[in-house]
Amino acid sequence: MKSEVGIAAFGAYIPALRVSRQEISNTHAWINPVKPQPQSERSSAGWDEDSITMAVEAARDCLSGVDRASVQGVYMGTTTAPFSDRLNSGVVAGALGLDEMVIAQDTTGSLRAGTTALLAALAVAGDSSALCTVADRRAAMPATAQELTTGHGAAAVLVSAGAGVARLIGSVSQTVDFVDHFRSAREEFDYQWEERWVRDEGYLKLVPRLVATVLNRTGVRAQDIAHFCFPCTLPKVPETVAKLIGVPEGSISNNLMARCGDTGAAHPLLMLINTLETAKPGEKILVIGFGQGGDALIFEVTDAIIPYRVRGTGAAKWLARRSLCPYARYLVLNGLLKIGAGIRAEADKGTAMTAAYRHRDFLTGFEGGRCTVCGTLQIPRTRTCANPDCHAVDSQQSHPFAESVGRVVSFTSDNLTYSPDPPAIYGMIDFDGGGRLMMDFTNVIKDDVQIGTPMRMVFRIKDHDSRRAFSRYFWKAAPQNIQELA
Repeated sequence: MKSEVGIAAFGAYIPALRVSRQEISNTHAWINPVKPQPQSERSSAGWDEDSITMAVEAARDCLSGVDRASVQGVYMGTTTAPFSDRLNSGVVAGALGLDEMVIAQDTTGSLRAGTTALLAALAVAGDSSALCTVADRRAAMPATAQELTTGHGAAAVLVSAGAGVARLIGSVSQTVDFVDHFRSAREEFDYQWEERWVRDEGYLKLVPRLVATVLNRTGVRAQDIAHFCFPCTLPKVPETVAKLIGVPEGSISNNLMARCGDTGAAHPLLMLINTLETAKPGEKILVIGFGQGGDALIFEVTDAIIPYRVRGTGAAKWLARRSLCPYARYLVLNGLLKIGAGIRAEADKGTAMTAAYRHRDFLTGFEGGRCTVCGTLQIPRTRTCANPDCHAVDSQQSHPFAESVGRVVSFTSDNLTYSPDPPAIYGMIDFDGGGRLMMDFTNVIKDDVQIGTPMRMVFRIKDHDSRRAFSRYFWKAAPQNIQELA
């Protein structure tokens, strides 16, 4: 008999930038008059964020306080993988500082990639802990309905043996080549099919069949479902599906459309995580991943959820950390509007793969050193201790800095150096406990950085080599608190 498995920890990440749907609608009113939900907004990644960096942030949120040595697998789901032929989950594992013997797997090809990755993690969770992290940065063509509904974000779930905060009751998967939308390998945007077809032949026929099967196999009654996580942006469809499958209409979970939008493959898990932040012990949660069929999973919340919430991981804090982004800036940051970048942007951004590999512990894992003789911390790690009273040779052990808090010693706001989102802001960071490094800053808004400002480390794109279509990653310093930009 297979041992019980469940969710041991969860986390999320939603980029700070928000775009007002009203501003988008006003811009395109002359060609596509749409009345969006009042005071609603969608999330947008910055120029230095992609599905890998967002997956890392969600995973870090999830693994807060968790011994990372216990994680034996990383399963990443996305439909917007930065690399078609490079293990994206391998980059995530490296940024998290996981053991090199960890298994890593990419799942893609459908919007249910997130729930499919979760099922893969759950399948091995009886023997070890496995991390499922899901992220999407889907592009939407301007002046389309998808531009209003799409959002960027990520979610992560750690699963292991035992009930955890929510035990898995059961799951089923369904594979049907129903094409509600598609994106070919060489295209940037999804091609959407007619909404009525998607609603009537997709949601209203495939999902009820899927749910009926999982309820039958688990013996759970439809009326016992307290929370129905169904990522659907079409109006009234969740209510109609709820009625068809027999779950209470009041069980429909918040789809977060008003605050961030549909985050693609990440959205079923993001809704699950948002639900777990308020769900009561004993309540059952039905999660649907829809795409060329679907996945259905039923969880039961346990008593462990009450003390777990003290950790403060999940979606709520990321939804609260927000900064309004003008629509024109959003278009530029997402490559939807080309502007003259100037000759400084023409520098060759080629990456020496040999050097990047040799220094991967520092570049990807952000590891420095700790002197075993005097205890001095330094980054990067070198053969000689940086302490002038020590200078011991070959005395340093690896020391992680990614979760360390740093404070601004000095900084510069540079309008001459090329940056996709000027000005380029960088400065010297002193780490609590020791260590100092000159770093790029990100997520800096107005004057929220001063000498002494506490900064957290974030994994971001350092440079993008457009000539070779290669993104180079490194760590940047971001303010711990992001205030709303008026």
